[in-house]
Amino acid sequence: MTSQKINRRAVLALAAAALTAAAGAQSPAPVKLAMIESLSGPFANTGEAVVRNIVWAIERVNARGGVKTAQGQRPLELLRYDSKGQNEEALSALRAAIDDGAQVILQGNSSAQALVLIDAINKHNEREPGKRVLFLNYSAVDPVLTNDKCSFWHFRFDAHADMRMTALMQVLKDDKKVKSAYLIGQDYSFGQAVLREARRQIEDLRPDMKIVGEELHPVGRVKDFLPYASKIKASGAQAVITGNWGNDLTLLVKAAREVGFEGKFYTFYGNALGAPAAIGEAGVGRVVAVADWLPNVPGKESAAFYKAFRERFAKPQEDYVHLRMQLMIEALAQAIDKAASSEPLAVARQLEKARVSMAGQGGFMRAEDHQFQQPLVVGLMQRQGEPGVPFDVEGSGYGFRVIQTLKPEQARLPHTCRMVRPD
Repeated sequence: MTSQKINRRAVLALAAAALTAAAGAQSPAPVKLAMIESLSGPFANTGEAVVRNIVWAIERVNARGGVKTAQGQRPLELLRYDSKGQNEEALSALRAAIDDGAQVILQGNSSAQALVLIDAINKHNEREPGKRVLFLNYSAVDPVLTNDKCSFWHFRFDAHADMRMTALMQVLKDDKKVKSAYLIGQDYSFGQAVLREARRQIEDLRPDMKIVGEELHPVGRVKDFLPYASKIKASGAQAVITGNWGNDLTLLVKAAREVGFEGKFYTFYGNALGAPAAIGEAGVGRVVAVADWLPNVPGKESAAFYKAFRERFAKPQEDYVHLRMQLMIEALAQAIDKAASSEPLAVARQLEKARVSMAGQGGFMRAEDHQFQQPLVVGLMQRQGEPGVPFDVEGSGYGFRVIQTLKPEQARLPHTCRMVRPD
């Protein structure tokens, strides 16, 4: 081979390397967010519903150029990992996400999984400070997560169970027609916390109300809720209080309708994922749900926000949007911008100070326990088109009219967190 050919190849190789370097400069490495969630099994619909929310939020950040770091503007990238509803699978997914370069872990649809993830992340971050990760929680609401088990690396953007129960009780305490209640929930830390707080607040705010039944059932394994519904009806309960979510809520309310239960449902999640359609006409004026935001929250900004989501995800079965998940990604983007880095420790220190707003609603992170403080609303199920109900849920023809609003300071509760911060 001649030296001319060798030199020509060398020049071409250098040119290719230069082009690669230029391309790399034009396309900076993304900040990787790993969502660990049930994407198969009985709660797969809840995981996929969250994916749509996070994708939409990330699209909005990336549309304005991504996040600002010392290396320049960087896009956010969502990685998906299936926990299959199992703690061991969630831990395996965490290890895979870290190996794949994720710096932010997203999870929420199980407080039990959140607990094991917090413990694992605490140990990992101490053992490998060069590969630390943050944990952003959008819906695991066991109060212990920001109390006795609080962690510097964990930030919760949903109101915890006691805060949600406080909002529900603002309605139930004035519902003097309800004299008896049946408490039912999923048998794990969150479900147990809901029933415990329901008992406490009923004793405090409605000592005249009788608890006529209390029951915990396996999570995601009950296919036939008719026996439970029959017991509820036989108890004479005028209301059911439940934190059930996903199929465990849908199947419960279907069974209650089938046995002819005519009482009210005071729920944490009765406004989404099939519940309104399952309840149908029997739920009008009788199903109450608490949330950080509802589509029928009054105001042009809120309506525009909801319409924008429905344009992005137009199928009725995809109608599941939560403002807190949007605020969570906005808070993360804000923290990265202010830190000028995606390094988890630097981001965490800025995230503790986060204040974000959207669609006419905002909130802030309480640094002492990393519990997001935001308004809460309580809605009553009504037919779409009735006053205060311009929007329905999942094409069911039923929506929720806002009947109670709590400002952040009204929803705020004390904490027992003793935050240990890294040096």
